[in-house]
Amino acid sequence: MSEPELTGDDVPQDPGGTRPGTTGPAVLYRERQRVPMSWWLIGLGLSTLVGFQGQMSREWYWGLGIGLLVLAAVVWALLHLSSNELVVERDADGETWLRAGEASLPTSVVSRSLAVPPTARSAAMGRQLDPAAFVYHRPWIPSMAMLVLDDPDDPTPYWLVSTNEPEQLLTALGTPQV
Repeated sequence: MSEPELTGDDVPQDPGGTRPGTTGPAVLYRERQRVPMSWWLIGLGLSTLVGFQGQMSREWYWGLGIGLLVLAAVVWALLHLSSNELVVERDADGETWLRAGEASLPTSVVSRSLAVPPTARSAAMGRQLDPAAFVYHRPWIPSMAMLVLDDPDDPTPYWLVSTNEPEQLLTALGTPQV
């Protein structure tokens, strides 16, 4: 017995756009922004220290329980921080979008872009930062990309986005670079 052939509207669509001929968005760039291993080691040390302190003048299971509770909170927090993702995708209409966390930006409103090296990050995030700018900052990522907007309907002058590979991100966006 053979499988029925799917045609037309019966063909399942690929939401990730990974198969040719599908209508889902095509991912041009994806960066998972995980916290560094040193943060995990610090969290383990912190939960161990708190566990030992919680055990003082009590039975051993108090320390174990408190340590495991703190460890669970640390693991949850670090997993939550590591869930950040930077995605550049092209939709079915040919529009390229940048998704930084839950925020989305069409590249049609980007007039120019530039890579911000680690040496200039503190200046870009410090006195030179426009309060109306959209900032997607991750402190453990050394470099950033700046996307200057030209949208009369939006008061946001630019996006400042943390990225490990600013040149690859800007190439995937296809915006004019400074």
